[in-house]
Amino acid sequence: MGVVLDASALLAFLHRESGGERVPPLLDGARVSTVNWAEVVQKAVERGVETDGMREGFVELGVVFEPFTADHAETAALLRARTRERGLSLADRACLALALDRGLRVVTADRAWAELGLEVEVELIR
Repeated sequence: MGVVLDASALLAFLHRESGGERVPPLLDGARVSTVNWAEVVQKAVERGVETDGMREGFVELGVVFEPFTADHAETAALLRARTRERGLSLADRACLALALDRGLRVVTADRAWAELGLEVEVELIR
């Protein structure tokens, strides 16, 4: 059925960090918000990683990049009040908005998400 991948999960995979080994089996059919993709590319560039062709590589592995829609924007904005205490960013809430919209579980390395109590299943990779 697929999952929604948070930027932290993709970054753990790309940089061979703890938990990154759990990501490859999830890639085929995984959804990624374009907001989270922006975060992945930004952080990769900051680490000196060559990003040319990176998106295409993920597409070849079955990843689907989902546009950040007006509905997602509204959901992300409304999630602010429920996630403020845990310090979730706009990108975090964009990921959650996509998962809520698609009815999919979300995969992240961010432990704070496990205690949000939202109507979405959260799977931690570490």
